[in-house]
Parts: sequence; structure tokens; C-alpha cells
Amino acid sequence: MYEVSLTQSYFPAQKDVIFSKNTIGELLSDVSKSNGSSEALVEVTQLGKVDRRWTYEALYRDSLRLAKSLASRFQKGEHIVLWSPNNPEWVLIEYAAGLAGLVIVTANPALQAKELRYIIEQSDAVGLFLVAKFRGNPMVEIASRATDGNDKVREITDITNHEALFQNFNNNQLLPIVMPEDAAQIQYTSGTTGFPKGAVLSHLGLLNNAKFYADRCKVIQESSWINIMPMFHTSGCGMVTLGCLNSQCRMILVSFFEPRIVISLIEKFKAKIILSVPTTALAILEEQESNPCEVSSLEVLSCGGANVAPEMVRRVQKSFGCKFSTLYGQTEHCPVITQHHLTDSIEDICSTIGQPINHTDVSIQSVNERDILPVGTIGEICARGPSTMLCYYGNVEATVQTIDNEGWLHTGDLGFMDERGYVTITGRVKEMIIRGGENHYPAEIENVLREHPGISDIAVVGIPDQKWGELIGAFICFADKEVSAIDLKEFCRKHMSPQKTPTIWVSIEKFPLTGSGKIQKFKLKENFQEGIYLEIN
Repeated sequence: MYEVSLTQSYFPAQKDVIFSKNTIGELLSDVSKSNGSSEALVEVTQLGKVDRRWTYEALYRDSLRLAKSLASRFQKGEHIVLWSPNNPEWVLIEYAAGLAGLVIVTANPALQAKELRYIIEQSDAVGLFLVAKFRGNPMVEIASRATDGNDKVREITDITNHEALFQNFNNNQLLPIVMPEDAAQIQYTSGTTGFPKGAVLSHLGLLNNAKFYADRCKVIQESSWINIMPMFHTSGCGMVTLGCLNSQCRMILVSFFEPRIVISLIEKFKAKIILSVPTTALAILEEQESNPCEVSSLEVLSCGGANVAPEMVRRVQKSFGCKFSTLYGQTEHCPVITQHHLTDSIEDICSTIGQPINHTDVSIQSVNERDILPVGTIGEICARGPSTMLCYYGNVEATVQTIDNEGWLHTGDLGFMDERGYVTITGRVKEMIIRGGENHYPAEIENVLREHPGISDIAVVGIPDQKWGELIGAFICFADKEVSAIDLKEFCRKHMSPQKTPTIWVSIEKFPLTGSGKIQKFKLKENFQEGIYLEIN
């Protein structure tokens, strides 16, 4: 924990961790020279089988070979879409693109033709790299429809076909000079509120963000890190993949999330850290509680995407004997903005999103005037630092709206900062519920209701209403059996003022999620208005 005593909601960047000025390719090259014999990457198939393995030396050799192949087919700065689930080829392409100066455009393998077409065309991509199929998704067929009539796309390649992937390899092929400030990826916003925008992220931003995150998790060279996060998201290809590279540790890459397999991998590899989202963290926890394995090696279970209930933290600590750390981030910031320290209390872990990561300024600003507010005052969470995106690709207007003249990234999230620099989220600027002219913050209500023992997870959403403007709706996954609306109202009134108590109570089996595991609140609202969800009594 950084010892500060603030009066204004401005936390200046802390610089106790060394700042990296490498590119992704340069760092891989350096690690291969200094720690080449250490194991870097282990593939775990969908069936849980440990398959291919690479040392850092082998990983660099294969990545360099692929880089020279790609450099013979594409020019520095060109965009290639990588449309694939987790596999070692994803990692090889990420490193090879970094060496060849190409920009990876990441795409969720669950996308359909219309969605894929949008990303390909909006990003001006000239290549598409994919697998033949994914969970029944006929990806070759979809790709054909998505690229029909697009003359810019020169190549569509199945990444599991190494003859095609490494075509035109020439060891004498020269690679371009790549700078740390150059674009490395275009990541499309996860779509919790609808229309996606392509955030352009630099080598500098991605590498340092991963470095700062791994450092706060105390990851060391001897660590084994299980990667269950999707590689098409900054969590998988950034935080974990590049976090492992910065720490020179071993990454266990899981092709398909299955709690039983993850538990067995902790035992087999004596894994020290896992990054997850609340839904996957809960699944891993429940598996360990039901079928205990030897998991004493696990030191950190890290979680992003949403706040968690105190009871869940206690269960994790009891079942695994490890630290539980939550974080907050956005794609536009590579993604981590704030993160807990491993020494933080359960109260801080559950009620705040931690302190800012290294080399990052964070402030709370008034939504309209953009003035920095006193501590304890709700406003928009803003961040500034090397991890801030370069821009939204092809969208100057959105870029100007999001990054101001002083370099502040306006997250669109509401929250407040305490005198210690710990930040608490209260909701989205666009998700703020205005009932009868009074502002209500979903996260505040969600945090209270997570304390209810019968609730597994919850999302609070504004529901349009003619009389009040909006009503407060609570969408609940129950832990065991359904609790009545009367009981829930009584619980709310014991713990917060009456006007914050939800009017609408809905029981659902599972939340609609983005590819990165975030709840799609706009879908909850749509489904309720269409009568798909029904209220409980």
C-alpha cells in the first residue's frame, strides 16, 4: 500500500517499479538470451491433456521464424485480424507480429459474419488468421461471408496449418525497426453498452501494464501462471502473456475453461497465480470445495470485471489458503488502472478497486466541468499514463471525447477516492439511474446486496418508467434457493436509505456476458422489456 493522505481526488503516479522501454519483440529476444532454457509456454488441450511445450529460447526461435515469414507478406504497420480461441499459435503470432511491426486486431472466435465483417472493415485489415472451427462455429465459412467483396484482405490463413502459416519463410528476410511507441494491437471494446470501438494499444502500454500488474501480484521467475483468460482480450494476451514474459515465468495456456482441469493443473504444475473473472473464480472455488486437490502452491487468485462478495473472499482464503486480489481496468488502458495490494483487507478488496498501478495518475473529475473533486465526492474516474491507448482507430470524434487535452482518459465510470487513494466504483455515467430526478449508482446497491447470503451475483439496472423516468431493477443469480422480494427489500432497508431499494426484482440463471466475462447490462434491460425475464414476488 502506498502511504498517502489526500484532500483532493488526485493520486499522482508512483514510480517505484522500473519502467520498460522495450518492444514486445525486443523483450522476448532479451529473455531468450538471459533465461532461454527456462520453460515459457505449456499447451493444455480442450480435454485437459498437456501437449506442446516451449522454452524461452524455442519460443523466440519460432516467433522469429514466423516474423520473417509474415514480413515477406505484409508491410510494417499493416493490420491483421487474429480470430482464434486460446492456443500456442496465438502466442507465436503475437510475438511474431511484434517483431515484424504488424498490428494485431483481436477478434472473439464466437463472432458471426456481420460482427466479423465490421471489425475487418473498420480496422482496415489486410489479413485474417483463424482456426477452421470453434465450438461448432464454422469459421472458414463465416470468414468467407465476412470478407466477401473486400479487396483489402489479401490473405486468409488457418493458423493450425503451419505450412500456410510459415509460407515464404526466408531466413535472410530483414525485419523493420519497431519502436516502443508503435501500435501493437487494436482491441475492440467489450460491448457492455453496445457499439464497439477499436482501441489502439502500443508496445509500451501493453508491456508496462502487464509488468506493473505482475509486480503487484509478486510474480517471480519460478512461478507457474495458469492462463484461462481469452487471448483475444487484453487480460489474456496482455496481462497474463506479457506478464509472464516480464517475469520470465512459465505460462500454462488453457485452451478451454473447465474448473476440474484448472484445479488439476494447479496441483500438477504447483501453480502460483491465476487471473479470472468472478464467474470463473466461483466455478474454480466450487470445484475445489466439492473435490479437494492439493492446491497449497497457489499464492494469488486475482479477479477483474466486477466486485465480489466478502463471503467469496473468505471461501477462497479457506479453500486455497491464498491471497485474493481484485483489479479494475478498461481496454483503453491496456487494461489495468487500479489494483489491490496483496496485504489489503477483505473490506478494501470487496468495497474498493484498490490503488492505482505504477506510473499512472488517477483522478475523480466532475462529469461536465472536468474539475478534480474533493476526496469522497462521486465523479468520473480518469486515468493518465503510458498505458493509455493511442486513439480509437478511425474515430477521431470518439478519441477526442475520451482523451482530453491534458491526456486524461475519461473512463465513463463513476466513483470516488478516499484519502488513501483507494477508489470505489459507483456505476457508469451512462448507467447511472435517475429516479424521480435523484441519481442512484448501481455499484453501491450491488455491493450492499452482495452481502446477502442467498445471493450469488447481482446486476442493478435502470428500467424506463413513464412516471419516475427510471426504476431500479435488480437482476439476481441466487446461491441456493430463491429469496422473496419482501425479504430482499427488508435487507436493503436495513443497510441503505429506502429510495435506493430496487423496485423490480428478477431471478435469472445466468447473466449475458461479453467475451471477457463482463455482464451486458443493456441485454438485461432489453430482455426484461421483451418479457424474457419475469419478476419475483
